Amino acid sequence: MTSTILVTGGAGFIGTNFVHYWQKQYRDDRIIVLDSLTYAGVAANVEELENVHLVRGDIRNTSLVENLLRDHDIDTIVHFAAESHVDRSIEGPDSFIETNIIGTHSLLKASRNVFLSNDGRPHRFHHVSTDEVYGSLEPDEPAFSEESRYRPNSPYSASKAASDHLVRAYHQTYGLQVTTSNCSNNYGPYQFPEKLIPLFLINCLHDRNLPIYGDGMNVRDWLHVDDHCRGIDLVLKRGCIGETYNIGGGVELPNLELIDRLCGVVDDAFATSPELAELFPEAPAARGEPTTSLKIFVDDRAGHDRRYAIDERKARAELGYQPKTDFDAGLRSTLVWYLENESWWRRLLAS
Repeated sequence: MTSTILVTGGAGFIGTNFVHYWQKQYRDDRIIVLDSLTYAGVAANVEELENVHLVRGDIRNTSLVENLLRDHDIDTIVHFAAESHVDRSIEGPDSFIETNIIGTHSLLKASRNVFLSNDGRPHRFHHVSTDEVYGSLEPDEPAFSEESRYRPNSPYSASKAASDHLVRAYHQTYGLQVTTSNCSNNYGPYQFPEKLIPLFLINCLHDRNLPIYGDGMNVRDWLHVDDHCRGIDLVLKRGCIGETYNIGGGVELPNLELIDRLCGVVDDAFATSPELAELFPEAPAARGEPTTSLKIFVDDRAGHDRRYAIDERKARAELGYQPKTDFDAGLRSTLVWYLENESWWRRLLAS
């Protein structure tokens, strides 16, 4: 059966990849993308796709969301829209409170008003969250599970934690049919070049420093965005209403090791494709120098969580989820995408 889904934040990084994934997997479905097109949202990411309709609007506009749900007979919301860059949340937390908390509450109100007044018809509000709500792990602590205590340490993670609680409350209090997924660090195509992997890839091409916070031993679990999209699909199809599922990539790395592997991917690309030296003559690899020479250490970020790790056994057991992307292969394909889509990221950096 075909259906129409609403994807909030569908012109941003993960949302864009999800829209592309859904459009390929379920070609007859209609996708309404609601995005305010702030600095990280790019209309061109999705507006040419078949059966995809982009609406520029704010998730805080409850009446707009209600009208979209009614006018398009939508039965599923996949909620990506969020301010997500931790550094920005430290410098200016207000927009994170507005979008991540007030915006999520607006969506929940609209969903309650429409879905629960529709004779109890099956529906779904899926909320996409982060492992950062669980706080920081010590080196010997077990990975985050769905039962882990919430201990957010940044304005970003605190705002996402609050939105998680609101989603749960609308299920418990009003009966809204919700699910939540908490993911680890995503990487892949269409990621705005302020995040570590695209930022460092672009810096490598332009002989710019690779600034490493503190001692570089902060640990993250890395998840290719394609695996994340498949995980969300499984939650929508097989997940239990009211439940939370952790989606991880199974690749737990200190930042230093991640950066060294990223530099190695760049060096290998220049060694096997000599034409790259003509396109990016400033790159150390174009001169035959190791890209790791660009590494520098800078003062640590305020409230920098030491380690994240995901226990995804629940998603494996209940959904059949398993990450498929080999990490080094994922890094290589990500580099290839940024090399092939130079105009995309240059426009963003120039704006």
